[in-house]
Amino acid sequence: MELLNLNIPTWSDLGHWIPEAVLVGAFLAGLLGDLIVRGRRPWVPFAISVIGLVTAGSYAVAAMLHADPTAHSIMGRLVVVDGLATFFRLIFIFTGLVTVLFAWTSEEIMGRWRENKGEFYVLTTLMTLAMCVMAEARDLLMLFLSMEGVGLVSYVMAGYMRSTLRSTEASLKYVVFGAVSSAIMLYGLSLLYGMTGSLTFTGIRAGLMAHQPDPFGLLIAAVLILVGMSYKIAAVPFHYWAPDVYEGAPTPVSALFSVGPKAAGFALMIRFFYTVLASGNDPATGSTLIADFNWPLLVAVMSAATMIYANLVALRQTNVKRLLAYSSISHVGYILMGFVLLTGQGLQAVLFYLLVYTFMNLGAFFFVVAVNNHLKSEELEDYVGLGFRAPWAAAMMVVFLSSLAGVPPFAGFVGKLYIFTAVMDRQWFWLVIVAGVNSVIGLYYYYKVVKAMWLTRPAEGADTSPLKLHWLQYTVLGVLTVPTLVLGVYFGQFKALADQAIRLLSTGM
Repeated sequence: MELLNLNIPTWSDLGHWIPEAVLVGAFLAGLLGDLIVRGRRPWVPFAISVIGLVTAGSYAVAAMLHADPTAHSIMGRLVVVDGLATFFRLIFIFTGLVTVLFAWTSEEIMGRWRENKGEFYVLTTLMTLAMCVMAEARDLLMLFLSMEGVGLVSYVMAGYMRSTLRSTEASLKYVVFGAVSSAIMLYGLSLLYGMTGSLTFTGIRAGLMAHQPDPFGLLIAAVLILVGMSYKIAAVPFHYWAPDVYEGAPTPVSALFSVGPKAAGFALMIRFFYTVLASGNDPATGSTLIADFNWPLLVAVMSAATMIYANLVALRQTNVKRLLAYSSISHVGYILMGFVLLTGQGLQAVLFYLLVYTFMNLGAFFFVVAVNNHLKSEELEDYVGLGFRAPWAAAMMVVFLSSLAGVPPFAGFVGKLYIFTAVMDRQWFWLVIVAGVNSVIGLYYYYKVVKAMWLTRPAEGADTSPLKLHWLQYTVLGVLTVPTLVLGVYFGQFKALADQAIRLLSTGM
């Protein structure tokens, strides 16, 4: 049995796992530092987290610049470091870093009444580590453990404002939905193990190719696993937790949830389904595994349902935070289009879209954080006149919303263009038409916010005094605005990074 053939991790493995090792050290040091100062000086875990994330990011950038075409299976062959892992490392570490920086200015995290402020930064570091491992998992055991690691930290962070009813309610809903989805996925994983006798992705693929399992049994296993992963990315109909959790959690946490765990879920889906069911190294034989149960139609229907439902419900939202929650669900539908045929071109488009989505979605949520510090409200009616009260921040919000809507020349337009092109090349024209119509719907509700900020006259007697945002808020928003603008025009080099990540994806180790 495979379980008896143990591969013991060695010290040499750390040479390929330095960013993750740094994050482990930062988590332990931040936790210990917060205990030493007894939670009275939150700047201690904050500083440790920032230093750890910057250091880990530096090593991740170095790994990207010196891309190694050879994939390395390490830590007892439970994880693999390859092009895909390197690409997602950058996204996760960047997301964790800007979340930590912006949370330092958030009243929801650092308000005078808040207890245990330092724990937020330690938990963000831990979640960043767990997301990196999700993107590197090549074994069913590590797949499940990494997903549960992200899930457990998420449950705590969703209920961070424990004295607020809606925050504790959000955390409880997250736990319930998370437990059910994990159980469903675990049953699917057990079916695959029973069919093949292997825990590794490549071993499962080899077993399926050798024994030609019953197509119905393989369909059941694939659907159950897809359900568990669809919960993580909040795809319809497994999205019900997302709007309530995003609304109830602190807004910096909602921003992190809208990007980090979603991107980690897509990274895991790419590695698992592309390695186990798709073309891999042998397109002629690999395609038979998904041909047996019409995988393209299954994913296409889920993609269309996600786009249609999320966009139509978003039209009725008057709470900006909840509107952005449904917006993030709709973007899951666009990204799922790249999974329709599990081709290299489709997956490259998925990676580029996730890169673009990281900048524009974090920016939109962080604007809500900055405004909430002053207005103590997320309602659209309270955003009236913000364009004149905080003109620079509101202008950057217009950039983020326009990019989310897919308006040229912003980065979101290029991301959607690559996704649509990849799907059209496979002649799924009806899916592209559905996506195009939904993009128009999205344009309406995104520009409702723009209209309120810039074109609606404030009510008589309403407060119109200028909002004084923290310098760090302007800095982070600016850092997110620049790539949202630049990637809409100069996108070739960044698209090449996504292409390289898929080319260097390990499918045969």
